[in-house]
Amino acid sequence: MGMTAGGGGGLQSEINVTPMVDIMLVLLIIFLVVTPFLRPGIAVVLPKNMKNPDVDPKILNESSIVISIPNDGEYYLGKKRVQQEQLAAEVDRMLEKIKNEQDRIVYIKSSVGVGYGDVVNLINELRRLGVDQIGLVADKKKDSRVTMPAI
Repeated sequence: MGMTAGGGGGLQSEINVTPMVDIMLVLLIIFLVVTPFLRPGIAVVLPKNMKNPDVDPKILNESSIVISIPNDGEYYLGKKRVQQEQLAAEVDRMLEKIKNEQDRIVYIKSSVGVGYGDVVNLINELRRLGVDQIGLVADKKKDSRVTMPAI
C-alpha cells in the first residue's frame, strides 16, 4: 500500500487560525466603535490623582460663619439652632461685624441626606445678602493606596 509523503492533496494536521483571527479583529473593532454609545448620560472627564485641599484655617476661627444642615429644614449657625426664617437676619448681623472683605466667607456644612434644594435655597439667600464667597465643607478623601515599607 503506497503512501505518498509530502503530496499536496493530503489532510492537514495543523489548525488554520487565520479566519479565526480575522473574525476576532472584526468583533474587536465593532465593540470599540459601539461601546462609547452605550454609556447613559453625559460624558464628563473626572479629575484623577487630585490631592485634597488643606483645611481652610478661617473655618476653625470662632468668628467664622458656619451654617450646618444636619437634616432637611434643620439649620445651625455655629452651634446655635436657628429657624430658617431667622437665618438670613442672623447671618447679616454676623457679617456686619466683619470689616475685612476677604474674611466675609460663609461656610455651609450639609449632611448627605439633605435635599439639594435646601442647600441651593440657602446659597441663594446668602447671595441676596451680598455674600460673594461661599465655602462648601466636605470630608477629606481617604488615601486608598497601600504603601509598602522600604526594605
